[in-house]
Amino acid sequence: MMWDRIADSDIVYSFRQSATAMVSAVVLLLLLLAALLAPWVAPQNPFDPAALELMNARLPPAWLEGGQMRFPLGTDGQGRDLLSVMMYGLRISLLVSFCATLFALVVGVTLGLVSGYAGGRIDNLIMRLADMQLSFPTILVALLVDGLSRALLPRTLHEKLALFVVIFAIGISTWVQYARTVRGATLVEKSKDYVHAARLIGMGPLRILYRHVLPNVLSPVLVIATLSLGLGILTEATLSFLGLGVPPTSPSLGTLIRIGNEVLFSGEWWVTLMPGLCLVVLVLAINLLGDWLRDVFNPKLK
Repeated sequence: MMWDRIADSDIVYSFRQSATAMVSAVVLLLLLLAALLAPWVAPQNPFDPAALELMNARLPPAWLEGGQMRFPLGTDGQGRDLLSVMMYGLRISLLVSFCATLFALVVGVTLGLVSGYAGGRIDNLIMRLADMQLSFPTILVALLVDGLSRALLPRTLHEKLALFVVIFAIGISTWVQYARTVRGATLVEKSKDYVHAARLIGMGPLRILYRHVLPNVLSPVLVIATLSLGLGILTEATLSFLGLGVPPTSPSLGTLIRIGNEVLFSGEWWVTLMPGLCLVVLVLAINLLGDWLRDVFNPKLK
């Protein structure tokens, strides 16, 4: 019964009617599977020194002269299969973006609910902090957090915590969108009869917020979260390209692009082009799905 109701829902019907959403979902699913199953389906383990041969370094893609079929997208300067490195790099990029988005969602939604429901000085304080952060670009806030962590933490400790620092830097720079959106929706919801009824029967503010108000403000949050996944991937790639992201021992797509950029003018264009195309396809698929979700949850289009 449950699956029948889901299949007959408006969201599933809209998804079936949108060719763009279906193609984007398929592409995103394939990339997710490639990342999750990389240790089992990748042609090579790029982090195993015994599997690398310097004689195979800088080979072009298989369809070009000098390429080999066992390296379909070519190799880098260390002899690593580029397809395998990209599959492992996808894992890092998606992990960082997902965790950063989840962190920003929890912080932003919580502050937005408190700000909209409490009002007064608490509302003014939270919104002024949000306004201050909005005056700085997202990448600048992430760079500032990463720079402070490098200055305050010992080098060895920072290398161990580099992944968590990047997640925190990206997450703390994107919570404002959630907070402002949820605050506006909470201001509308708290004046409705069901909230007044909950107060009359003695429910506390926290229970009202998370049991009654939160479910009614989640629709725009889901749209923002989907689009933030793409933004998080791009921000992480930018930080890694600048040498400030994840450590080189766990290269993401941004790190691979930076490594390839160093040898781009020597004719080894595939080392940077292939990860770059993968990054473009991944972010485009996520953004197209986000646009579809925005249209689905927009009541003016129904």
